[in-house]
Amino acid sequence: MSESPMRAARELTRPVSVGGVVVGGGAPVSVQSMCTTDTADAAATLEQIEGLAAAGCEIVRVAIPSAAALDGFSEICARSPLPVVADIHFDHTLAIEACRRGAAALRVNPGNIGEWARVDAVIDEAGVAGIPIRIGVNAGSLDPAFAEREDLTHVEKLVGSATSFVEHFRERGFADIVLSAKAHGVPTTVEVNRALSRELPEVPLHIGVTEAGTLRQGTVKNAAAIGALLMEGIGDTMRLSLTADPVEEVNVAWDLLSAVGLRRLRPELVSCPTCGRCQWDLMGVAAEVERRLSGVRAPITVAVMGCVVNGPGEAKGADIGLAGGRGKAVLFASGEKIRTVDEADAVDELFAEIERRFA
Repeated sequence: MSESPMRAARELTRPVSVGGVVVGGGAPVSVQSMCTTDTADAAATLEQIEGLAAAGCEIVRVAIPSAAALDGFSEICARSPLPVVADIHFDHTLAIEACRRGAAALRVNPGNIGEWARVDAVIDEAGVAGIPIRIGVNAGSLDPAFAEREDLTHVEKLVGSATSFVEHFRERGFADIVLSAKAHGVPTTVEVNRALSRELPEVPLHIGVTEAGTLRQGTVKNAAAIGALLMEGIGDTMRLSLTADPVEEVNVAWDLLSAVGLRRLRPELVSCPTCGRCQWDLMGVAAEVERRLSGVRAPITVAVMGCVVNGPGEAKGADIGLAGGRGKAVLFASGEKIRTVDEADAVDELFAEIERRFA
């Protein structure tokens, strides 16, 4: 895939290390999420991080809203199986302290930190600690030089703010930067990141739709915006924000990476839309297969088809699958029939074959 346009832009970005995860420089697009627990409660936060890691999360972010969370943050950094990014707003002293307590990276928005002297103190401390900073820009915290300009569009304000912040960090001698400029709308998200990729081609981009919504709406918005960017080679790391269990963010992220052909961690389920020719419980079987595939960690394609006659042919590209009708199902692999089984036993037979071939 090295010649693909999906890789071209990513290969131009500068590699930055977040703990043991490389972001940029053509490295695989990494998956992030953020804890919803109270960071002061280290035990609860670590339990959530363990669940995120099991789901495939590679970088985790935690909030430090006040000094009361710092002791918990120290323990989390010391025991986390994932690199921990400290999320800081407003209080620059918390960012400085996070550097000293084991953060693998910082996420700050210079637009809400305040005067440049405070931002510079954070930059300098991150440099001493040898950790990167994600500059996170959003509509609520723009560079004042751009925020009030009526001659600029929303996209231009976001791009201008992000670019000016990067330039300041560089002037300060700090190069380990990851950049994000987020919006809640799909067109704005795409336009902003396209522009940043053009204007700052060497800076790794963290992509995602902010405030995307609940599981269904948020998944659709992220798939539309982030899927488009990934197909254009834009984006080095991603967090798909959802108002849901953060494990769902990780699940959707991996499904999206798989759908655009960039990374596969788990099986892909292929199933046809049911129609009047269908003579078995296709929707029920597909739902059960999907549920059981959540425990499989092989990057295979599994098909569940509604028609015995056409199913294996239509799903020839699948590694393994079922096509059913009238109480029976054909178990097939790569378009070739393995055997016919009773419908009641079809799912068990399928997973026995998956275990035999791909475990």
